[in-house]
Amino acid sequence: MGICLATGASVTMIAAQAFTLAWTHSVEKTGWEEDWRLDGPRLVLVEARIKGSGAGMEPPDDARLVAGWWQYHPRDVALAALSLANAGGAAGRWRVCGESGCREIGAGPAAGFDLIIRPCRPDK
Repeated sequence: MGICLATGASVTMIAAQAFTLAWTHSVEKTGWEEDWRLDGPRLVLVEARIKGSGAGMEPPDDARLVAGWWQYHPRDVALAALSLANAGGAAGRWRVCGESGCREIGAGPAAGFDLIIRPCRPDK
């Protein structure tokens, strides 16, 4: 099993049991990263990192500053799918990174369509 990226009618499978979702905050223009892993039919959030604070992105009280990133471990976040807004533009782009590298999603013909990340079903 891997993760499926759905944009409009297009679905792409990535063979990965874990991935990092990264983006640039649209207001603060700073980095945000989340580490996710597959757990059966769910996506589980393992760790999150914020490169700054402000405009709705304050790190929680238990966050630690490590190499310029506020790192923390969210509790009990398990989802059937991630739905990502996709307005396009530099701040509207998302990166999905796994063992085989990173891929940008939400640019080009996909701009304007919502993005869905979910565990792939065996039939995709």
